[in-house]
Amino acid sequence: MTSPITPPVTPAPACGLPQVEHWVFDLDNTLYPASTHIFEQMNQRMKRFIADFLGLPEDEAFVVQKRYFHQYGTSMRGLMIEHGMSPHTFMEYVHDLDHSVIDPAPRLDAALAGLEGRKVVFTNGSLSHAEQVLDRLGIAGQFEAIFDIEAGRFLPKPYPETYRAMLERCRLDSRAACMIEDSLKNLVPARDMGMTTVLVLDPSHWSYDPAADVTHCHHITDDLTVWLERLVAARRNALPARAAV
Repeated sequence: MTSPITPPVTPAPACGLPQVEHWVFDLDNTLYPASTHIFEQMNQRMKRFIADFLGLPEDEAFVVQKRYFHQYGTSMRGLMIEHGMSPHTFMEYVHDLDHSVIDPAPRLDAALAGLEGRKVVFTNGSLSHAEQVLDRLGIAGQFEAIFDIEAGRFLPKPYPETYRAMLERCRLDSRAACMIEDSLKNLVPARDMGMTTVLVLDPSHWSYDPAADVTHCHHITDDLTVWLERLVAARRNALPARAAV
């Protein structure tokens, strides 16, 4: 039985999540809103690439694109397995995007700056794409590492092996980590490994489902910046109590 997202959000916990020392952020549709339509740009470029690569009309290429996405986690992985495609060629083409649609986010930058602990980006996208997004947002200096799809040997989230590789490479303890994501399925392995999980909910997201099972999400927000601001305030207010223990 599923748990409907009603009401859809939970406030930042007053305790400030004192157990969390590491913050793992997804990139696309998490650090910037789905309303930028970056995904739609990617979607169109994937379709064109697959049509050219396989010699298919675009409507047929779109069917292949979605089938591989659901079967392999990413369309790219399906093309690699089924057709021996070079992932580098695919990533370079698909992430040749107009990043100017992403506006600077000074409040998000300030909230991240106030959030004590180590912060990393964990993305199924490319390193180049991640760097451009962070630069556009003005938050690149807040993260010590980016674990991209190539760092995961092109095995995407939600494969648990990739989470373990990320944790090992970034030297993070999963029990002291919080993962913040827009994808419900990508939070399942995080929860299973002992991470605190935060779902960034956006009704304009392509996969939005108001009846989805969210029982593996410890917290839900529809505004990441506000949620982080309140979390930072809660952590600061809890400092005297923590220091006295």
